[in-house]
Amino acid sequence: GDVYKRQIMYSDEYLYITTPYLVIEDYMKQSLIEAAQRGVDVRIITPSIPDKKLVKILTYYNYGSLLKEGIRIYEYTPGFVHAKVFSSDGRKAVVGTINLDYRSLYHHFENAVWMRGVDCLPRIEADFQDTLAQCRTVEPTRQSVWQGKKLLHLVGIVLKFIAPLI
Repeated sequence: GDVYKRQIMYSDEYLYITTPYLVIEDYMKQSLIEAAQRGVDVRIITPSIPDKKLVKILTYYNYGSLLKEGIRIYEYTPGFVHAKVFSSDGRKAVVGTINLDYRSLYHHFENAVWMRGVDCLPRIEADFQDTLAQCRTVEPTRQSVWQGKKLLHLVGIVLKFIAPLI
């Protein structure tokens, strides 16, 4: 988790994130919000079609507070995206297997590569832009986040309390 937190803290202009699961702890959410409040352009891509429905509901639940604080969220419409990438300021990136959930950050032995000033950074950011072109923008409205599914919203509230177990 520290590698992601540092990437967020030391981003100055922009931070692009691609993640299959946006099941984040409060400290991670607060770090992203603080980055946006200091003027960092934070953009997150998640999949439109999930591999785990309960995790997708938790992802929807986390959209609301992030969107309210100016973080832009997009869903990859062709389907599932499994990339775990943090890229910032054209100078740094983290690519690996680390999901943004409690289990991956604290209980699993995940791997990632932190890169700074290497030749592949432009290709990583170009991939983000290519993926972004195939996304729908999630607007900061309940209708856009939950796509009219009121029951999912209620399930999301309940799941938030058991998120570390999922």
